[in-house]
Amino acid sequence: MLLEFLVGEADLSEASEVILEGLKVADMDDGGMGSLRLFPKGSDDRDKKIGKCASTCHFTDEDGVEVVASLNLDQHGNLYELDMWKTDFGKLIRIPDNRKQLRREEM
Repeated sequence: MLLEFLVGEADLSEASEVILEGLKVADMDDGGMGSLRLFPKGSDDRDKKIGKCASTCHFTDEDGVEVVASLNLDQHGNLYELDMWKTDFGKLIRIPDNRKQLRREEM
């Protein structure tokens, strides 16, 4: 739900359903904050570099600590990563399953 929300908030040319179709993900080594590397269907991971932030939101984790979630694109405008940052650098407990718990950040 979080990834769908961020893709929907991003200014991307394709519909979110098409972008997320066949998407593969891998955990990133971020100390348990929940970041994911994104591999869109048909994308070539070689020479892939971070490009820009497409959308960002905030939510409060179950322990009351703020979390910032950012959807980053590669240098070609394709999905690159879901960057999660828990502001106390702790492990993420739970991603909200309700859109009302997510707060947009204007880009």
